Amino acid sequence: MIGTGSQRNRIVDGPIAVDCSKDVRSWSLIRSLVELMVPCCVPHSTSYPPSEDAQSTLGSTITGTFFGYRKSRVSFCVQEDSGRAPLLLLEFAIPTCYLAKEMRSGLLRIALECDRPGGRAGSLFSVPAWTMYCNGRKVGYAIRRQMSETDASILKMMRSVSVGAGVLPAESKSGEGELMFLRASFERIAGSADSESFHLINPDGNSSQELSIFLLRS
Repeated sequence: MIGTGSQRNRIVDGPIAVDCSKDVRSWSLIRSLVELMVPCCVPHSTSYPPSEDAQSTLGSTITGTFFGYRKSRVSFCVQEDSGRAPLLLLEFAIPTCYLAKEMRSGLLRIALECDRPGGRAGSLFSVPAWTMYCNGRKVGYAIRRQMSETDASILKMMRSVSVGAGVLPAESKSGEGELMFLRASFERIAGSADSESFHLINPDGNSSQELSIFLLRS
């Protein structure tokens, strides 16, 4: 087991284990860990208490988690904190390996857009489907879905992880590769009832524009 603090510039030929008790110091290191497919120690946890109303965390810090098998679609989960049920769970059209590849550039911006329906529009978190753009390129759609038993099991394994990236100790599905994840704190900003964004916060407490997700209804 090795820590993450002094390994940023080290070339690694084999698998690395990350000590979950150590802090991950920067987005650059998180991105490196994703590229290296880092196994992560993750303890077992218990059930989730219910989340508060989605509007209660506007302008605050939330926990954002990307997870999925390497060759299958990646999901993005928004939680008030890692111990609560999701406020929002989206399934993206892109595979997890595509997302990891985009991270290598040092800038990841995901834009989700939808049309305003006739009549009164509800919360952005209630929108069932979004057109998705990744770093300016249209890549299909993102679908809102309810948390399944499999999702709940995956999130429970990560409950004690506040910031990190790696491979979860889950049984690999045939041909889909390892179960990868990236978890970080995000600043949640509401521009209006029709626009909202999430911006990664580096573990040193500084807000970053290197990884951002935008929701826009027009």
